[in-house]
Amino acid sequence: MQCLKQDGSPVLHTVQMAHTFWTRFRGLLGRTGLDSDEGLLIVPCNSVHTLGMKFAIGVVFLTRDGKVCHLIPEMSPGKLSPLIAGAHQVLELHPGTLAQAQLQVGDSLTFK
Repeated sequence: MQCLKQDGSPVLHTVQMAHTFWTRFRGLLGRTGLDSDEGLLIVPCNSVHTLGMKFAIGVVFLTRDGKVCHLIPEMSPGKLSPLIAGAHQVLELHPGTLAQAQLQVGDSLTFK
């Protein structure tokens, strides 16, 4: 599926969903990186970690209806995010892609 901003412009061309216990548990573990046009949407989720990962990620916390409620522009390996009140899903993506998308708290994202 794709990730689009509220104006219809693409943020990511390929988004995989992690919505079962096992896919959420595994997340991006075992990967060596993310391409600039791919991401992982974790549902439900209000906190993430990069323990055991070998690369940094950008993290977008979203409400149930896809509104950005918190951003971590670059989360290094071996870190824990805070619990984000109001977050229901998290989009993990390449930090450079997050910077390029210029997302801000309050923006809306859709996944198709």
